[in-house]
Amino acid sequence: MSLKPLDPQEINEKLYKHRGIHEALPGIDSLRDEDYAHYRSQGFIAVSDILSAAEVRLSSESIMRIIFNPETRAKVQFTKPQRELKDDAERELAVRKVYEFVEHDEQLRAMAYHPNILSVVEKLLGGKAKLVQDMALLKPPTGGGEKPWHQDMAYGPLAFHQAVVGVWIALDAAGLDNGCMHVIPRSQMSGAVPHYAVRDWQLCDEAVPVERDVAVPLAPGGALFFHGLLFHGTPNNTSDKRRRALQFHYALETSEKMSPQEYKRVFTNELTGAEC
Repeated sequence: MSLKPLDPQEINEKLYKHRGIHEALPGIDSLRDEDYAHYRSQGFIAVSDILSAAEVRLSSESIMRIIFNPETRAKVQFTKPQRELKDDAERELAVRKVYEFVEHDEQLRAMAYHPNILSVVEKLLGGKAKLVQDMALLKPPTGGGEKPWHQDMAYGPLAFHQAVVGVWIALDAAGLDNGCMHVIPRSQMSGAVPHYAVRDWQLCDEAVPVERDVAVPLAPGGALFFHGLLFHGTPNNTSDKRRRALQFHYALETSEKMSPQEYKRVFTNELTGAEC
């Protein structure tokens, strides 16, 4: 049976064992052909200093402005009703995700189209990229929840016929204690795997080979580039530190969305009737 979302520490210990730790490359200028080969084989590469310290600061400030602006045109996902939030501190602690901000914030739009990011993404895709999703993912101190193991292309907006590339950028130091990214190397080789509504839209806990888990700590400005079918997740933040990250997804400019019928066939249990 899958773990119930009642004990964050138990979930962290059982599902995020991080048998290895992946060290980010020192910067975009260090990328070589063998690093792109690593992506094609393992499903990910991490690179430090994709964004400068100033870009990290300005991007963080933009996210916070959105959170505290009740008139924002970006979308904000809260973990509790806003009427229950007494002040800005409680408001920040209740935010899980900020999204669809690129059209409304000049700073964040510049990050989504940052030349450092696009140069890597287009080499990974093998052609001209189009931005297909923008979001910021937040884990507040001592309560930032788990994002269970999943494949990003199992989410409808990212269900394309050709692989998408995800880019996860740390705005705060993302470490083992506050919810850094965890990946299963080579899991993209499994292709599309059915997802289920358990703690989230996720892979079955039992379907994830957690004994192969590799953690990817990142300093602010560092980025993880990963294949849209790579198994990945982030544990609960049980520390007293924030963990904020930007995440963008890109597809080939010529890539088309899956039909609803094809999506159901490859990412759900509609044909098998299997249960998680």
